[in-house]
Amino acid sequence: MSLMDILTIVVPSTLLWAAPLIFTALGGIFSERSGVVNIGLEGLMVIGAFTSIVFNLTFFDTFGNATPWIAILVAMVAGAIFSLLHAVASITFRADHTVSGVAINLLAVGLTMFLVKQIYGKGETGIISKGFSKIDVPVLKDIPVIGEIFFQNTYWTSFVAIIVAIIAWYIVYKTPFGLRLRSVGEHPMAADTMGINVTKMRYLGVMLSGALGGIGGAVYAQSITSNFSHATISGQGFMALAAMIFGKWHPLGALGAAIFFGFAQSISIIGSSLPFLKEIPNVYLLIAPYVLTILALTGFIGRADAPKAVGTHYIKGSR
Repeated sequence: MSLMDILTIVVPSTLLWAAPLIFTALGGIFSERSGVVNIGLEGLMVIGAFTSIVFNLTFFDTFGNATPWIAILVAMVAGAIFSLLHAVASITFRADHTVSGVAINLLAVGLTMFLVKQIYGKGETGIISKGFSKIDVPVLKDIPVIGEIFFQNTYWTSFVAIIVAIIAWYIVYKTPFGLRLRSVGEHPMAADTMGINVTKMRYLGVMLSGALGGIGGAVYAQSITSNFSHATISGQGFMALAAMIFGKWHPLGALGAAIFFGFAQSISIIGSSLPFLKEIPNVYLLIAPYVLTILALTGFIGRADAPKAVGTHYIKGSR
C-alpha cells in the first residue's frame, strides 16, 4: 500500500470523525467564553443525536434527500432549548456549574432512552434510510493529489464544520458580539459597568453551545451510527470538551485539536486495514483515542489559560 493510498483512506476518515467534535467543541467555547462552565456537552450531543434520528425516521417520506439537513436544524433547536436547563440552573439560580453539567448529561441519557422505548418499544431506533454519505466534491476532486486526498470519498459535513469554525473565530474575535461575550467571561463587573447585560450574554453563550452541541450529535448519528441507542454518543462530548481545552478556548485551536482527536478515533476503526498498524491488537486501537486525549490534556492543560471568570457567579452590584 503506497503513501497515497494510505492518505486517501486516513484523511477522509479523520475529517468524518472530527466533524461532530468540531461543532461541539465550538459550542463549549461560546459557553465558557461567556463565563459558564459546560461539561454537559455530552448530554447536548445525546439530545441532538436522538432528535435528528427520530426526525429523520419520521419525516423521510416527506422531505426525501433533504431530510438529514433539516434534521440537523431540528437538532440545533432542540439542543438550544435543552441547554436552557443548564443556563437557568447555573446563571439564574447560581448552582454549581459542574454539578449542573453532570445533571444535564444524566438527564439527557435517561430522557432519550425513555422516549425511545415509548416510541419504538425497544432500546434503540431503526436504521435511517438517508444519512450523510460519501461524496466527491465537484471540480475540487480533479485537483492533482490534493483533490484525491481531500475531496474524494469525503463528507459535506466535514467541510461545513471547518467553515463554521472559521466563522466562530471571526464572531468571537472580530465582532462587537464576540468582544462582549469575552468580556463577561473575563471580567463581568467591568462589562456590567460598560452597559453590557452579563446575564443575557451568558444565556446566549450557553444556548449557542446547546445549538452547536445538538448539531454535533446530529452529524455523528446521521453519518456514523445511522440510528440511536444508549451507546450512540459514548464519550464524544467529553472528547469535544478536551478539544476545547487543548485548543485553549480558541475556535481555530479547537478545530486543530478536534481533527487530532478525530484522527485518533478513525485509527481505532481503520487501523486494522493499514499495513503499519494491522499487527497491533484491536483492543489497543480502540482505547487509543481516550489515551491520546488524556496525554494531550496532561501535557498541555497547564499552559492553557481559561477565561478568568469562568465558573464564577456574577451578582449585579456585588464586588
